[in-house]
Amino acid sequence: MEKKPSPPEVIVLPKLYEFIVWYMDKLAKYPKKYKYSLGERIINTALDILERFIEAQYGSKKSHQLRQANVGLEKLRYLVRLSKDLHCISLQEFEHAAKSLLEIGKMTGGWEKHSKGRERGETL
Repeated sequence: MEKKPSPPEVIVLPKLYEFIVWYMDKLAKYPKKYKYSLGERIINTALDILERFIEAQYGSKKSHQLRQANVGLEKLRYLVRLSKDLHCISLQEFEHAAKSLLEIGKMTGGWEKHSKGRERGETL
């Protein structure tokens, strides 16, 4: 019996959740002057993306929510880069975050493409 691939949402939600848990630990080590501005902004943006994913998972028009999640991911990439430039996170932590966000972005794009096809009635 051939195993069907998991739906995109089943894979991307835990990846983003892992990123949020991982980054919360980094936030605890932020300098005080950035912790409550930049640090909280990063976590809030990541949580907004998680909410978009959940809304897309249960909504009928998934592609709109996923487009908004992609915009949020782009914002998150810049905020994380700013954290590196302000020495809130190390270069190694930045590289880990960047790889995680790239992977989440690719999965989101795949989910969005899959959803657009389903919304149009195509079979993929």
